[in-house]
Amino acid sequence: MGGVCSRKRGHQVNEDGVRIGISGRYCKSGSSKWLLGSPYCKTAAAFQLEGGSCPSLMELCIRKIQKDIDEYSSFYMLPRDVSQQVFDELVSSHCLADGSLEAFRDCALQDICLDDYPGVNDNWMCVISSQGSSLLSVDLSGSDVTDSGMALLRSCSNLQALALNYCDHITENGLKHFSGLQNLMSLSLKRSYAVTAEGMRAISSFTNLLELDIERCSGIHGGFVHLKGLKKLKSLNARYCRCITNSDLKAISELTNLEELQVSCSGITDVGVSYLKDLEKLVLLNLEGCQLTAACLDSISALVALSYLNLSRCGLSDQGCDKLSGLKNLKVLNLAFNNITDACLVNLKGLTNLETLNLDSCRIGDEGLANLAGLLKLKTLELSDTEVGSEGLRHLSGFLNLESVNLSFTLVTDGGLKKLSGLTSLKSLNLDCRQITDAGLAALTSLTGLTHLDLFGARISDSGTHCLRYFKKLQSLEICGGGLTDTGVKNIKDLTSLTLLNLSQNYNLTDKTLELISGLTGLISLNVSNSRITSEGLKHLEPLKNLHSLCLESCKVTAADIQKLRSTALPNLVSSRPE
Repeated sequence: MGGVCSRKRGHQVNEDGVRIGISGRYCKSGSSKWLLGSPYCKTAAAFQLEGGSCPSLMELCIRKIQKDIDEYSSFYMLPRDVSQQVFDELVSSHCLADGSLEAFRDCALQDICLDDYPGVNDNWMCVISSQGSSLLSVDLSGSDVTDSGMALLRSCSNLQALALNYCDHITENGLKHFSGLQNLMSLSLKRSYAVTAEGMRAISSFTNLLELDIERCSGIHGGFVHLKGLKKLKSLNARYCRCITNSDLKAISELTNLEELQVSCSGITDVGVSYLKDLEKLVLLNLEGCQLTAACLDSISALVALSYLNLSRCGLSDQGCDKLSGLKNLKVLNLAFNNITDACLVNLKGLTNLETLNLDSCRIGDEGLANLAGLLKLKTLELSDTEVGSEGLRHLSGFLNLESVNLSFTLVTDGGLKKLSGLTSLKSLNLDCRQITDAGLAALTSLTGLTHLDLFGARISDSGTHCLRYFKKLQSLEICGGGLTDTGVKNIKDLTSLTLLNLSQNYNLTDKTLELISGLTGLISLNVSNSRITSEGLKHLEPLKNLHSLCLESCKVTAADIQKLRSTALPNLVSSRPE
């Protein structure tokens, strides 16, 4: 299904649509403590004027300092909140360098986020550690800091959050330097070679730790025994650690405060899952890619507090699915890429709190969808690559809260799309189906709230693009079925909310297309691969100052052309594929 222009994105482990990773970090600014939504979010000041409003005096001062940064040797005498904002803004604008960093020595900064910032090495650590007991959070992910540099952090005794993801130069010995950081509550060490079974011994001293992220650490089998004393631990992310086995889960089976556990793509089997039965506070369990059977569902059924459960790619069948019916608190359920049929869906009728259901690549048909009729809180429904057809869509008519539906690679036709016309809350719709044409797009014009529309493999022609004028809120649009010319792009040029536009595979597009979309200044990502666009047309992209990603594969454009465009007009362009 889908035709030669379509692409199937479900062959990789799906990390979208569900809450993944550490739940949050503690960040202190001034006298306020906030629990933020992402592990190590940047707090850089953003001085963009909204609605023509006048900037504050503080904003004007910080702009002036940033402009004249080379004239200052120290910010020691500035109030801490001012020096913190200046630091954050320099990082955000990529203006922080060795020289300007020195001005922040002994400034009592509380948050230093240098995630993937270029040039960070041991030379930076003297200034970072000089913040002393004021420093509460540090993110040095992707840096070249070594064990020697990390040793300097021992003086930052109040550190609460530390991220060292992808730091290839830190070893087991480097972790030992952290033993005195007794206030540490959040530690992230993704793909760290330092985190071996023995290296995890250093983590055992962090008795106040609430969140631990050791995703993609390949040598940790046997190291979970060092976590036994972390009785306050609430979140453990060990995704993609294939070395983890059942004995590792047995070692943490008494961490009864655990609320989130992720061990996807590991060596866990039914036996390992059985060790989790006493974790009564567990609300998130990710077992994606573990080879399980119906027996694991017996153990999972005891975890009645679960609100998120990922069993994708676990080799499950309909057998044992009746155990799911007792998980009344479930809000997110992922059963994708399992050998389940309509018979399994009968057991989901009572899960009335479900907001997200993923059935990608399951053997689900029209009759099975009838069992979902009572799940009126559903916001996201993934039906890609199932046997669902037009007739089955009538069972979705009552889902008035539905915001996202994926019908790619299904049997749905133009006529069936009329049954979606009443779902006015829809924001995202994926119709990567070769059988969808202009008529199907016309049936969707009542869905004026759509912000994402994927018609990658659909056969949309110039004529069909007239319907796009109804979707004024579109932020993401993909039309790649090969039927567009410059004429059709005229109906796209006024969709000023677009940030992503994918028109690849439309061979008849020319430089005129780039001229037409030159007014879409909000674009961040643009793909016009496999078209007749040439180097001459690149001048029309110069107004797109927000463009970060540009794909021009199989066009008459060279890498040198892209480099010239980046250096002269598009400084924010960080990703390009010219040939």
